[in-house]
Amino acid sequence: MALESALRKPLPEARPEFRQAPHNIEAEQALLGAVLVNNEAFYRISDFLEPRHFFEPIHQKIFEVAAGLIRAGKVATPVTLKTFLPADADIAGLTPAQYLARLAAEATTVINAEDYGRTIYDLSIRRELIRIGEDLVNVAYDAPVDSVPAKQIEEAEKRLYEIAETGRYDGGFLRFSDALKDAVDLASKAYQRDGHLSGLATGMIDLDHLMGGLQQSDLVILAGRPGMGKTALATNVAYNVAVEYRGKPGADGGIETVTGGIVGFFSLEMSAEQLATRILSEQTEIPSSRIRRGDISETDFAKLAAAAQTMQSIPLYIDETGGISIAQLAARARRLKRQRGLDLMIVDYLQLLSGSTRRALEGRVQEVTEITTGLKALAKELGVPILAISQLSRQVENRDDKRPQLSDLRESGSIEQDADVVLFVYREEYYLRNKEPREGSEEWFKWETDLKASENRAEIIIGKQRHGPIGTIKLSFEPQFTRFGNLAREERLPERRQ
Repeated sequence: MALESALRKPLPEARPEFRQAPHNIEAEQALLGAVLVNNEAFYRISDFLEPRHFFEPIHQKIFEVAAGLIRAGKVATPVTLKTFLPADADIAGLTPAQYLARLAAEATTVINAEDYGRTIYDLSIRRELIRIGEDLVNVAYDAPVDSVPAKQIEEAEKRLYEIAETGRYDGGFLRFSDALKDAVDLASKAYQRDGHLSGLATGMIDLDHLMGGLQQSDLVILAGRPGMGKTALATNVAYNVAVEYRGKPGADGGIETVTGGIVGFFSLEMSAEQLATRILSEQTEIPSSRIRRGDISETDFAKLAAAAQTMQSIPLYIDETGGISIAQLAARARRLKRQRGLDLMIVDYLQLLSGSTRRALEGRVQEVTEITTGLKALAKELGVPILAISQLSRQVENRDDKRPQLSDLRESGSIEQDADVVLFVYREEYYLRNKEPREGSEEWFKWETDLKASENRAEIIIGKQRHGPIGTIKLSFEPQFTRFGNLAREERLPERRQ
C-alpha cells in the first residue's frame, strides 16, 4: 500500500514490473495536516481541489469530512474529525485518532498550502489522462463491428474537455490594479494600431467607428431574414480580417498578431467550395453565378487564377461539417487555436448547431440557450470575438416597417441576453422588388423612386452593444458579387476645385 511506504522508510527491493499511477502521498499528508492545524488553508484550495483528486481513499474521506465541517461553519481538527471515521479502522498500523494526530504533526504551512494543492491536482489530472488513454486502447482493440472510430474520437475529446474545464485553479478574483493595467494596455495598442481600433477591423469603416472593431471575448450576433446577405457580410468580414493578418514573434516563442487576424469559419450550411466561390467573386468582380456555370472568358479565368494565387496564403480556415454540436464546435475551435492560432471565429449559422441530448429533450428553447451560453463561454475562454449568424422570426414580415428588432430574434431570449453585440442586416431593395405596383400608376412612380434610392444599399442596425452606442450604418451592396462595401461620404471625397 502506497500509504504504508510513505509512513516508514522502504527497504531496497526489486524494481516492479508494472508502473504505479503518479501520486505524492507526502504532499497529501502535508496538505491535510495544514487544513487540520489551520482551517484557513482550506480556503486557499477549495475552489479547485476536490476529494476525488487525492490518491489515497482515506485521504479522500478525511478531506471530504473536513470540507463539510468547515463549510458548515465548524472547526475541523483531529479531535472533531475522528468521530466521523471508523474507530476500528487500521490506517497503516495506526488508529484514525493516531493518524490524524500524525497528519497535524507533519503539516505544511498555510503559505505553501496552495502549491501542495496544485501538485495533488496535477497528479490527479495525469492519472485521469492515463485512464482515458487505457480506455482508448481497450475500446479500440475490442470495438464492436458497428462502432465508428469517429465516435470514439469525439468521446475522447469530450472527456479531455471535461478534464480541462473542471476544477481549474487559474480563476478567482483579480486585483483591480491588474485589470486597470490590462485596460491601459488595450488603449495603448488601439492608439498605435492603424485606425485607432481596440478590436479587429471588419473593413466596414462606419461599423468599426461605432464598435471599435470586433472586441476580444465578445459574442456578436449577426441576424437577418433570408435574402438579406448575412452570410455574404460574414464572408466579407472573414476575408477582410484574414487578408490584413500580420504577425511577429512573441515573448513566449509563438507568433503574436500585430494586425488583422487568423479566422476560423464554421460553415454549417454552405460548403467550403461555395464560400471560396463567393470570395473569388467578391475579389475579381466576376458574378458567382457565372463562375459556377463556367461562363467566363479567358481574361476572367486569368483574373480568377491571379486572385486564387494571392489568396492561398491568407489564414482563413473553413470547417464545413454540418449538424455538429456545440461541444464538438468548441473542441475543434480549441484545436485550431492550439495548432494554428485563432483571432476571430465565425459560425454560420447558430440554429444549425445542436446542444446536448438532455437539453434537446427539454425543448428547442433550452437547447438554444445552451448553445448561446456555450458560445459566450468559448469566446471568453479563447479570448477571441465570435461572430454567430442567426435567423429571425417571420413576425418581421407582418410589419409595415421591415427593419428587424431585438424581439425578432428566433427561438430564445438567451440570444439577446448572452450576446455582447447584436447586428441586423436590412435591405429595403429586397422588399421593394417583391411588391411592385401596377406599372404607370401613381404608386408605381413613387415605388420606382424609392427603388432607385435603395438600389445597391444596405443597412447594418446595431440593436445592442454592451460597450458602445447603438445606431444604423449604411453600406453599399453588390448582389452579383455578394459584396458589402463602404459608401462614399461627402467628407471622404477629395476637395472639389472651384
